[in-house]
Amino acid sequence: MPSSIPLPRSIRTSVSLLAVVGLAVGLGACTTQQDALGILRPVTAAPDAPLTVVGQADDSDASIAMSGSLFRQAPVAVLAPAGDVAAQELGAEAAVALGAPLLVQGQGAESEIERLGSSGVLAVGDLGDDVTSALPGSTTVVRADRAADVARLTGADVADATDRDPSTAVSRVAGLAAPDGDASSAAPPTGSGDDALPATAPAAALTGAHALATDAASSLAAVATARAAGVGVTVLPEASPDPRASADAVSALHDAGATSTIAVGAAYADDASLEGRIRTAAAGDQLPGGGQLVLPGKRYVALYGAAGTGALGVLGEQGPADAVARAKAQAAEYQPYSDEPVIPMFELIATVAAGSAGPDGDYSSEVPVETLQPWIDAARDAGVYVVIDLQPGRTDFLTQAKRYESVLAQPGVGLALDPEWRLGPDQVPLKQIGSVSAAEVDATTDWLAGVVREKGLPQKMLVLHQFRLSMIQDRASLDMDHPELAMLVHADGQGGQPDKQATWRALHADAPAGLAWGWKNFIDEDTPMLTPEQTMRDVSPVPDLVTYQ
Repeated sequence: MPSSIPLPRSIRTSVSLLAVVGLAVGLGACTTQQDALGILRPVTAAPDAPLTVVGQADDSDASIAMSGSLFRQAPVAVLAPAGDVAAQELGAEAAVALGAPLLVQGQGAESEIERLGSSGVLAVGDLGDDVTSALPGSTTVVRADRAADVARLTGADVADATDRDPSTAVSRVAGLAAPDGDASSAAPPTGSGDDALPATAPAAALTGAHALATDAASSLAAVATARAAGVGVTVLPEASPDPRASADAVSALHDAGATSTIAVGAAYADDASLEGRIRTAAAGDQLPGGGQLVLPGKRYVALYGAAGTGALGVLGEQGPADAVARAKAQAAEYQPYSDEPVIPMFELIATVAAGSAGPDGDYSSEVPVETLQPWIDAARDAGVYVVIDLQPGRTDFLTQAKRYESVLAQPGVGLALDPEWRLGPDQVPLKQIGSVSAAEVDATTDWLAGVVREKGLPQKMLVLHQFRLSMIQDRASLDMDHPELAMLVHADGQGGQPDKQATWRALHADAPAGLAWGWKNFIDEDTPMLTPEQTMRDVSPVPDLVTYQ
């Protein structure tokens, strides 16, 4: 249990008017700032590091860490009880209105108050009778147990908290208006001597910093302190804290233009890739459907084929603009049956398995980037995702993928590997069914993940086509540890529905954890082809991607 902080003997139990506390940016200051009228201002500074993690799971520890990250000095601090969301929300109202740090009762809180040099403490909520006896005797403590008390003390429009849901409280506190750094001090506090809190005034809000916070209860006080310092806060669900997952978070980080990010929440405590993901989000690129994650949270419906010809699939039966319209119409048919947004998609063949060896002897014809780019541009402009498909013949996937690095370095373009056409040195297309080793897939995904990291790109879809277990050798050993990629196995079986369902089930057996799944509806070969409603109802688990060929 956190240790309590006892109250000093002389405690003012009635509320007195408390002037607004403000903030002042002062990277090198060592004492509380004081103007010519004797009005005190706290000293704040944004962290120098590009990322500061406040990852403590305990609300008191997190509050102390945030105070230490932003406040050098504070003439007044606000103190609230541990584990009490309503009291902390009320304390947050006071802290933001005053421009003061909000600390939560617990081990170390009194030491933080001493470090801040706070001569006044506003105690909010039920902190017990002996809350601050460990503080110096000169510390003035004023109690504020109700919203009316806080309103009277701060001049803020405060109502009693009726919703004790932590997520709601954290989001509301993140939206509180920061104190006005240009305002003059409020009326002097009533009382005199040890019973009066110091006259304080707000200072300019900190610039160059932005905070991400999970909506866990332990984040509440830390979020309040960030807002009290003028730092903007974006709240993310504790269950989904990746900033790339939220369109709002991507926009907020991009618009903030911050050089320093503070991540609040236990979910960030040991996240080695967090800094890179924040940097990617701050670039501002949004994928179709919003945010920078391909999956989860979205579903895709794709047209498969090659640019300029209908011989290889429905995508090439029309030009780019008409293909966009067709893909959107096809995706729209699935939306009534999907809780997730359904995103239209192109699977655009980049290399085609060939019956002859060709000049390079690899039995694969490479489509020029100049041919692919108009399709990619049309898709991006219309909110259509794209994956380029490789049929490598006798060469390997990594070699071919690198030929299209300029395409894969664009947001909203993923990669599909088709092992059916990955042939051995003595094989030819349509004579044998090819296969690929897990090691070759890993080499390709490792390279692609590196491109995403180095260029600060949104997550990419990586599709593995399969209709036989032998097509991906040692599949269970696939490296799934690439947050830059959403890896998906696409079941390509065709024919009668019982056979297709059997293939679907067989491919799921012993699959690596974390794989997403795709289903293909063959327009001519399936007997019968499923309707959108049947696909969503009869295919289990429900596919993340449905492709038409």
